[in-house]
Amino acid sequence: MTFEQWMRATLDRVETALEHYLPGTDVAPARLHEAMRYAVLGGGKRVRPLLCHAAGELTGASAQAVEAASAALEMIHVYSLVHDDMPAMDDDALRRGKPTVHIQYDEATALLVGDALQSQAFVALTAERNGLNDGQQAALVRELALASGSVGMAGGQAIDLESVGRKLSRPELETMHRKKTGALLRASVRMGALAGATPSASDLAALDQYAAAVGLAFQVVDDILDVTADSATLGKTAGKDAQHDKPTYVSIIGLDASRELAAQLGRDAHAAIQPFGARGQRLAELADLVVNRVN
Repeated sequence: MTFEQWMRATLDRVETALEHYLPGTDVAPARLHEAMRYAVLGGGKRVRPLLCHAAGELTGASAQAVEAASAALEMIHVYSLVHDDMPAMDDDALRRGKPTVHIQYDEATALLVGDALQSQAFVALTAERNGLNDGQQAALVRELALASGSVGMAGGQAIDLESVGRKLSRPELETMHRKKTGALLRASVRMGALAGATPSASDLAALDQYAAAVGLAFQVVDDILDVTADSATLGKTAGKDAQHDKPTYVSIIGLDASRELAAQLGRDAHAAIQPFGARGQRLAELADLVVNRVN
């Protein structure tokens, strides 16, 4: 199976899992569930679920287990996007090529959509017959909670908001992005691996190194695309970072240096998973996808 074939098949599995774990619009409150499904289904790069599936293949995770884990990861990611787009945060009107939730519905609904998606992620991880045993469920709940909370994604977003209009050093910027973007990407790899046979300490350390490189590369490329791509290509408003005077890799080290950094992080990701040999092929291909993406 080629990488493109694998990715299409995996994305279909992710969409099916999300359909399964999201409440239907026939369940009250129907409007909230409709808005949740609007936010989650039918769009997005699904990088986190793809990483989760690729890591799960390394440890022989069952289809059910990795689908539950990847659905939970995507719900947490989308909740963060819904809240991030609201007027109190980045105030954006476009996401994944369509109106953001607070524009399509209203601000109160968008707030509740984010809240409900966060809770629903943990419902998916602890659902009966989801392929995860009790120990795995507990481990994955902890991984996702840490990655999305104040020491992870939410903490990174807080630093981001505090940094508007400030000149951050490169180490400060890296710390922010390792939390805001990197923490959930790292959790995606770890959760996929932990959904199967327990990985060795050395294997988990290698996967952590890989995820750290991919997570930072994702953000560096995001910063590059914000100044080089248009809104139609991105599916969100281009140029927002400069408009809001946010510190980025491009603003701190320049466009060419940012491109070289992204390429180097891609090489670092490949080096980290070299011990896995051919078994790490999908992870290597995903690292290339992150570094070379155009939206």
